Amino acid sequence: MNKILFYGAAIALFASSCQQASESGNSIGPDSLAIKAINDSSLTQYLSAIAADSLEGRKPFTNGETKTINYLKREFEKLGLESGNGNSFFQEVPMVEIKSVPESKMVIKGKSGNLNLDYLTDFVAGSRRVQNEVSISNSPLVFAGYGIVAPEYGWNDYKNLDVKGKTVVVMINDPGFSDSTLFKGKNMTYYGRWTYKFEEASRQGAAGVLIIHDTEPAAYPWSVVRSGWSKSKLTLQSADNGMNRTVVEGWISLDKAKQLFQLAGQRDALFAAARKKDFKAVDLNATTSLVVKNNIKKSVTYNVLAKIPGDKKKDEAIIYSAHWDHLGVGEKIQGDSIYNGAVDNATGVASLFELASAFKKLPKKQERTILFISYTAEEQGLLGSEYYAKHPSFPLDKTVANINMDMMGIAGKTKDIVVYGFGQSELEDYAAESAKKQGRVVVPDPVPSSGLYYRSDHFNLAKVGVPSLFTGSGVDNVKNGREWGLKQVADFTKFRYHSPQDNFDAKTWDLSGIVEDVRLVFDMGYRLSNEDVYPKWKSGSEFKAIREKKK
Repeated sequence: MNKILFYGAAIALFASSCQQASESGNSIGPDSLAIKAINDSSLTQYLSAIAADSLEGRKPFTNGETKTINYLKREFEKLGLESGNGNSFFQEVPMVEIKSVPESKMVIKGKSGNLNLDYLTDFVAGSRRVQNEVSISNSPLVFAGYGIVAPEYGWNDYKNLDVKGKTVVVMINDPGFSDSTLFKGKNMTYYGRWTYKFEEASRQGAAGVLIIHDTEPAAYPWSVVRSGWSKSKLTLQSADNGMNRTVVEGWISLDKAKQLFQLAGQRDALFAAARKKDFKAVDLNATTSLVVKNNIKKSVTYNVLAKIPGDKKKDEAIIYSAHWDHLGVGEKIQGDSIYNGAVDNATGVASLFELASAFKKLPKKQERTILFISYTAEEQGLLGSEYYAKHPSFPLDKTVANINMDMMGIAGKTKDIVVYGFGQSELEDYAAESAKKQGRVVVPDPVPSSGLYYRSDHFNLAKVGVPSLFTGSGVDNVKNGREWGLKQVADFTKFRYHSPQDNFDAKTWDLSGIVEDVRLVFDMGYRLSNEDVYPKWKSGSEFKAIREKKK
């Protein structure tokens, strides 16, 4: 790997554009100390430490968390950063850890027979209610399509449906996955996320909710569901101890869902029917009962915050974020039980350090404050960022932008850089300008149905109006082309994502692509840090009105 060569064939173009930009004070040269601070040598050191077995998979509420957050604090201090949450590098996030285990198989009773489901193989289930034991008894099963209520799209799967005491069975993703004329087409909305399905079922008063897993629209295999639900899960502490949630929530495999339909005298055509606006929920003429035992622990976990104060506008902040947590120690796969989360998300945390080092080496201090946040419990449903959005260390109307890093690419340089949720904010225009300096282009998510814009921590900042950018490494690999790059993404998702096989390997990882991506978002942040303007949401973004109201 080449530590210095950053711009390849585009060096002349980049040097020229940097010279023009530097004259206006908004950029720096490609050979500056700041740019050189972002390199594969230091990345390797950080990755080796963050993805090490000694951190035990970095799960909140474990010894691995204590080791991880103390390591982050030490490294930020070494780089000369100040505490980002008042006088502390830590922000306490009160949470509840619940280890839910069904007491037995899930038995579904229908008029023509019964269906037995094995835990982890056919279904997973748990509860957010802070009770030692919860249960549903002879709860009627109702197929509620996508389980979506979206007035702006003229969609309501719960119309004229009373689900009190019932268990709803719903599909993953949203109608746009199968019909490009609906919702945002292949660009999944938040309505397609599993978190939304559970939230809406709770709002409707259902006793239980089961999401039908389907690999393509879910964007991950059943093994990811299994590994996540075989461990304890976290949720933010609430005044009502989670009593506003359904009694039971979980997933059911596609094969068992089809068997359930057959038991109810229905056919697979029911899936197609649910993809149309006029779909009406179907009573499956079956019931289920389940007892879930909960092992409960209340405690606090921590976001880690560090800052470089601005020279003239210290009260205005640009956030760089990356979650530090992963899945801890769990079910053994191929002889390994430590879920190290090297790509997800040691790469993002290491990139925070690279950015901090670059900003500290600027010849002239930036005008706005740069705030670095490493969130906890992203893997549990974006909980650390949800808490920060409600308890920010900088006022939200003074938070200029959020640039988030999660699962950086390890296959080398690319001709492009992906922007998830393309079309959301003017930050994309900043990214395009910085990419152009490198001879690269900004492109939309090649797999928009995965809904990644709604699956990482920037989403919670977006929900409160802060323009937020989530980039992913490109797929058009400089050496091997686009198809090869897409295959690397697919292989990671299939074989390593959320498994113990997501390990750091200095011999096989090509960090040159991460170096280039981090330099790109550094260039963006540097420009933003010396401007007076606040980037805006673009017309059509669901977050535009929120920001304008705050301003």
